[in-house]
Amino acid sequence: MPVYAYVCKNCQHAFDIRQAFTDDALTECPECGQKSLRKKFNTVGVSFKGSGFYSTDSKSSDSNVSGSSSSSGSSSAASSGE
Repeated sequence: MPVYAYVCKNCQHAFDIRQAFTDDALTECPECGQKSLRKKFNTVGVSFKGSGFYSTDSKSSDSNVSGSSSSSGSSSAASSGE
């Protein structure tokens, strides 16, 4: 289950809570009792590791944009990655 960050627009109380995707968003602040909670949206911590998916996705765009000498270099780089 993901952890969501909330902040109250009224009293600025901030907290994190673990909720299921199917749970409704919280609206009432546990500190002041006002219905002024907002979800904070943070960056997602995703990292792509490994080889292949980026080079194969950009391979066709490299050959269309670059000259023939550059596309032969990208094909040799792609074959060395396999």
